[in-house]
Amino acid sequence: MACFGSVGRLCVVRSVEKLSCNTQLKRKSSSTFVRIKPNLTQQNQRTLSSLVQNNCQNQQTHQQDQHHEQQLHTSSHVHSPAPCPSSSTSTSHTSSSSILSSITSPVSVALTCRSYSSQQQPPVPEINQTVDPYQLLEEEMKDLYTAIRKELISNTNQEELRTIATYYFDGQGKAVRPMVTVLMGKAINYHLNRNELIDAQRQVAMFAEMIHSASLIHDDVIDQSDFRRGKPSVNVVYNHKKVAMAGDFILAVACQMISRLRDNDVTLTLSQIMTDLVQGEFMQLGSKETENERFAHYLTKTYRKTASLIANCVKASAMLGGADEQLSEVAFEYGRNLGIAFQLVDDLLDFISSSDAMGKPAAADLKLGLATAPVLFACEKYPELNPMIMRRFQEPGDVEKAFEFVHKSQGLEQTKFLARKHCVEAVRLANILAESPYQKGLIVLTDLVLNRMKYQHGDSGCLYPVHVLKQARIMI
Repeated sequence: MACFGSVGRLCVVRSVEKLSCNTQLKRKSSSTFVRIKPNLTQQNQRTLSSLVQNNCQNQQTHQQDQHHEQQLHTSSHVHSPAPCPSSSTSTSHTSSSSILSSITSPVSVALTCRSYSSQQQPPVPEINQTVDPYQLLEEEMKDLYTAIRKELISNTNQEELRTIATYYFDGQGKAVRPMVTVLMGKAINYHLNRNELIDAQRQVAMFAEMIHSASLIHDDVIDQSDFRRGKPSVNVVYNHKKVAMAGDFILAVACQMISRLRDNDVTLTLSQIMTDLVQGEFMQLGSKETENERFAHYLTKTYRKTASLIANCVKASAMLGGADEQLSEVAFEYGRNLGIAFQLVDDLLDFISSSDAMGKPAAADLKLGLATAPVLFACEKYPELNPMIMRRFQEPGDVEKAFEFVHKSQGLEQTKFLARKHCVEAVRLANILAESPYQKGLIVLTDLVLNRMKYQHGDSGCLYPVHVLKQARIMI
């Protein structure tokens, strides 16, 4: 399937806006919500089901859009569609996992950013209510790490394997992935007139954190990391061969958990995450993309390494809650947009946050030879970055020069703008769901992701500690 073109993305935005207008949400008071199921007419159902099929349908308009971009920027860049993640699962699942961002090159992204830079950015819908997602899910999340450690320990009697496998399950992680999985599950359940989070949805939340942590372990071995989450990386403390096998062990136990759900569609959805993770890591380790393909390559890698996990976990949670294909697709699209925004902000923070705040060295990506969004955007103003990217910043002074060019360009601002666009898209998708505290939590989470630098690590080591959120009083 072709990926979103700029016109296709506009169609999606308008489709969601139209659909949101038909979603009737009512409120009795500031603390009491009335559960109103959206009145999805047959026309609206068709609109929603085509959410991921309307991209690039109008080829003539897409060509006109490209011509307009060329008029705005005299460039010899050739815009080619971004490659979509492959899938070997069912048709509906393939359509989900093959969706990427609309913009396929740093030039077209920069043009999009510039075309809106003089306009007021679309605000997040404001509702006079403060919601703290962590406090909202305190009961569901409080024993998450304990349950994961118990699951891992019960599957082996080898003490060293237990110790290594549970190293990152110490409660110091952000837990964004399991939290958004639970939030979506509860929002879908409310939407469908169900009150409680079912155990299967909680299992998917555990799965999300286990797969994420296993990928961190493998990343630490591959990258030979020294520091993560404010402490020595697991590969520094233990033998790296044993650490790699411990990562495999976590993956295996997570798969056992999901197999016990006995739901083939959910299993297929979640298995795509691991396929994407491996492919994304291969893309990061080395590729031969041309200068014109570089941004499409980056977005594909971002989807596979980060967004796929969030998107498919929230989709699985929705499916387990009884969501139909259209509603499951809304959940997937929300997770995809949130995941891409999360990684964009993470790449931005690598250039502006201290080592203490991030829990890992500053400019870590450059030192690993990785060109992320801020660098790719900066290439427009400083084309001398291109040979540095090709040699993966290996020559003396490359890292320092690239770091300086990024800060002297609009790379950071354009990265933030693109992240904001994905967050606004996620908000629009969340507004399709019936109004509830959990639906509001999905909305406020987009603000937390976008403004991570404001709510950096607190006393607990959690990215968004409750006391910080209360002080910030996030309004949605």
